[in-house]
Amino acid sequence: MPSNHTTPKPPVDVLAWSGDAVTGQLRLLDQTLLPNEVAHIECRDAQRVHDAIATLAVRGAPAIGVAAAYGMVLAAQYLPNTQDFHTGVEAAAEYLEGARPTAVNLAWAARRVLARAQRTLSDDYNYIRAALLDEAKKIHAEDEALCLAIGRHALPLVQRGGGVLTHCNAGALATTGIGTATAGMYLAHQAGHAFTVYCDETRPLLQGARLTAWELAQAGIDAVLITDNMAAQVLREGRVQMVVVGADRIAANGDAANKIGTYGLAIAAAKHNVPFYVAAPYSTFDLSLAGGEGIPIEQRAAEEITEAFGRRTAPANIRTYNPAFDVTPADLITAIITDRGVISPVNEENVRKVIGT
Repeated sequence: MPSNHTTPKPPVDVLAWSGDAVTGQLRLLDQTLLPNEVAHIECRDAQRVHDAIATLAVRGAPAIGVAAAYGMVLAAQYLPNTQDFHTGVEAAAEYLEGARPTAVNLAWAARRVLARAQRTLSDDYNYIRAALLDEAKKIHAEDEALCLAIGRHALPLVQRGGGVLTHCNAGALATTGIGTATAGMYLAHQAGHAFTVYCDETRPLLQGARLTAWELAQAGIDAVLITDNMAAQVLREGRVQMVVVGADRIAANGDAANKIGTYGLAIAAAKHNVPFYVAAPYSTFDLSLAGGEGIPIEQRAAEEITEAFGRRTAPANIRTYNPAFDVTPADLITAIITDRGVISPVNEENVRKVIGT
């Protein structure tokens, strides 16, 4: 890394809070419009945050966690200054958690803000609201720091002159920092390393094409877009020396849920002896789950397959199956790169050693 150790700036801010705890609001980048338009959503209540998460206007496990934390603050603005306040805060947490079930960061952040409310004892409800905003801001700042820490552990793995393959978007757009899977790439680029990133387009919603390819190009990182079904051929041709992806939830044994298609990519990487890495902060681990079979998998609307982006591409009334995530078993993961260190080999003993309890 360069001597000044400055953190690379993300190409665009995913979210920003303005104002105080009583009248403030949350501004979100509308990622459904990228790469064609950069526009924002102004959120003045928890429902708007919930809907933005559900519709993928804001997405990526760390980013939706931060958004939910601020959503808790917005919910508290409308709660009565009575004993019902605390009941309302708890209900807000449950409501926001329901927006997307797989990404554990969402529930982690909402429950962390809820816990702050529960331990803040005061008859001044604006004081409690300020405490919630303080906790949300801490989660926000922590996310930025976690991304940088992941990047520092990932940097030595990015080979000069080599190729990196990634799937979906676990970049700056999925966090409030420099991403998880992309964190090492941003730091390597800042250090002057030359390398090429191959971006799976990531069907059906094309997060790799619309988001990852866009943000890497904005950052000046050499990126090549491929379709999902080209990935095995790219591996076979020796164009990449590592695969790195993000995660939405990681079980105690290291099984990792990520965007649908990740499992198949891990199988292809194993076949061609290419290291397969998962990058995620400690907050993405769910140590209450022994293995990946316990991870809830979000099922999304049929229209995402049959008429994505407004054009029908399938017969009317065709039945669909549209899981948003799959689970990659730990034995296909070379290492998990976390803010607390690199977990390798990936097993429960090493997960708990690095992440703790």
